Amino acid sequence: MTESKKALLALADGTVFEGYSFGAEGEVSGEVVFNTSITGYQEILYDPSYKGQIVTMTYTEMGNYGINIEDIESRKTWVEGFIVKDACFYPSNWRTTTTLDDHLKTQGIVGIYGIDTRALTKHIREMGAINGVISTFDLDPFNLVRKAKAHPSMKGLNLVDYVTCDKPYKWNEGLWELEQGYKKPVENEISFHVVVYDFGVKYNILRNLVNVGCAITVVPAHTPYTEVLRLNPDGIVLSNGPGDPEPVQYAVENIRHLIGKKPIFGICLGHQLLALALGGRTYKLKFGHRGANQPVMDMRTKKVEITSQNHGFAVDIDSLNGIAEITHINLNDKTVEGLAHKKLPIFSVQYHPEASPGPHDAAYLYELFIEMMEKHRK
Repeated sequence: MTESKKALLALADGTVFEGYSFGAEGEVSGEVVFNTSITGYQEILYDPSYKGQIVTMTYTEMGNYGINIEDIESRKTWVEGFIVKDACFYPSNWRTTTTLDDHLKTQGIVGIYGIDTRALTKHIREMGAINGVISTFDLDPFNLVRKAKAHPSMKGLNLVDYVTCDKPYKWNEGLWELEQGYKKPVENEISFHVVVYDFGVKYNILRNLVNVGCAITVVPAHTPYTEVLRLNPDGIVLSNGPGDPEPVQYAVENIRHLIGKKPIFGICLGHQLLALALGGRTYKLKFGHRGANQPVMDMRTKKVEITSQNHGFAVDIDSLNGIAEITHINLNDKTVEGLAHKKLPIFSVQYHPEASPGPHDAAYLYELFIEMMEKHRK
C-alpha cells in the first residue's frame, strides 16, 4: 500500500467530507445512497441496480475478505463510486484472489475512505438521497458542490438501456456449492422454459431459477413481446434494474401485452414495471431501501422475512384500483413489498430473493413461481 492521497466528497446541498483515495483515481458524480449490509460488498459493486449511484457502506470496515471471481453478479461493476469508513488493504480469506483496492482500480471505480460514514448516513436519512461528487484531483469544495448540483436527478432517468444485454443468451449455471462450485443442471430435471427480461439482471436470480428446474433464455430489455411469445416460454421473469421505472415505457408496453398470456414473476424494478403495466403508479422514496436486513411481512402467512433490497422507488398500491392485492409489506415504513394479481398468474416482489448478498428467507418465491407455471400448464 502506498501513501494515501487526499480525496473529497461533496454533496449538492453544500456538505463536504474529507477523506482518502482508494481504488481508481479520478472524479465521479451520482446519487449518494447508503447500504446497511455488513458483508457482500463484492455483490453490491456488481449489482446493475446501482448504475448512477455512489454507494456508502454503513458498516465500518470493507475489504477484509477481498475479492474472488466466483461471487460476481454481472459482467462488470456498476456503482459510480464507493464510500467506506475503513478500507482493508490486507484481506484474509481462502477464496481471495485480489484486494478490494486493486479490484476497484482494475474496474475504474473511484473510492473514498476515512470519512464519517455514520454522519453521512444520518444526513441522507434526514435530507434524502442526494447527488454528490467524489474527486481525487479537484479538491476545491466550491467547484465540487457546483458539479454535484449540476448532476441530473435520478427521478426521470432511464438507466436500463446502459445495463441490459446486447443480445439474447442461454443460461445453464446453478447455485454455487463448496464441493463442486457452480452446479450444472441435469437434463432430465429441467421442467420449464423461462424467458428473463434483462433490465439489469443479477446472475444469482438466473442460478436460482436453474436450481428449481428451469431452462433460461435471457433477452434484452427492448425485446418486443411478440418475440418473447414466439419463444413459447412457460413463464416470464421481469428482472431487477436501475433508475426510475416510469421512463422505461417500452418495457411497460411489452409487459402490458404479456399480461394474461403467461405466468409472470417481477423482481425489484420488474415489480415496479409490472405495476405500471397494470395501470398503477410509482413514486420516489426519500432515501430508499438498500441492505441485506430489511424486515418484510408476508401478509398471507404473517411470517416475517429478512430480505435483501436495493431500490429508490416504490409502488403506490392504491393506484392499482383493486386489480392486485398486497402480499408483502415493509415493516419499517409499511411500503408495498409484494403484490399479486387477483385473477391472473402474476406476482412480484420489491426485494431481491436471490440473496446475493443477504439471507435466504425469500428463496421460496422461486418454488412459488414453479407452482404457478405448473398450474397454468395444466
